[in-house]
Amino acid sequence: MQITDPMVRISNLSHTYQSRDGIVPALVDINIEIQAGRFVVIVGPSGCGKSSLLMMMAGLLAPSQGTIVCSGHPMVSPNPDVAGVVFQEASLYPWLTAMENVEFPLSLQHTPKKLRKEKAQDLLALVGLQGFEDRYPHELSGGMKQRVSIARGLVQDPPLLMMDEPFAALDEQTRITMGDELLSIWEKTKKTVVFVTHSLTEAAYLADEIIVMSARPGRIIDRIEVDLPRPRAYEMMSTVRFAQLRERIWNQIKH
Repeated sequence: MQITDPMVRISNLSHTYQSRDGIVPALVDINIEIQAGRFVVIVGPSGCGKSSLLMMMAGLLAPSQGTIVCSGHPMVSPNPDVAGVVFQEASLYPWLTAMENVEFPLSLQHTPKKLRKEKAQDLLALVGLQGFEDRYPHELSGGMKQRVSIARGLVQDPPLLMMDEPFAALDEQTRITMGDELLSIWEKTKKTVVFVTHSLTEAAYLADEIIVMSARPGRIIDRIEVDLPRPRAYEMMSTVRFAQLRERIWNQIKH
């Protein structure tokens, strides 16, 4: 990838699927460029295709038309060296400890055991789980499970981290805490993050840029540069500027 190339380039992407009523358009004419190191949030009404778009970016779903290039690699299949993915459900292996869950992708690549353990320990410390390395998923809270998932998504050191509503199942207090911790991880690792959410508050709080999608078939109807200062603080949510950002998004997706 050239230094001036975007981390993500999506060109002329459209997607349809077959239903019993015929061909249904899901996404239409999506064109996106995302520069390295940015925290980009995708929002839109339910069913607009934002999660499908993220899965295509991760190489987990093939678009009907168009191309996706991430870090110089066409994303025609999953590539964990390019993109780590964190889903809404933690999807941890219940028979493995937190440490073993984080190590698992490296074990598939036959990475030496000592190096696997060192990387997993470092990442569990990064996500605030020192002392929980030997706990099994049933011994962890929902927020802790998602921290393990984030660590697992980072263990192969991909330049991109893609997140599909990772905090949706958490209570509001935990969700805000996890948002702050994610921003801390992002600032330390310098990764490019693409984050899907239904929460307008979460979008405005986390993002450098918000991509707003229309109702199905999903199109990009706005791209909002978030001009709130960093580091972000909870008190920003009560400011006029924060309310203006939320209102701008809401006015476009409420219909």
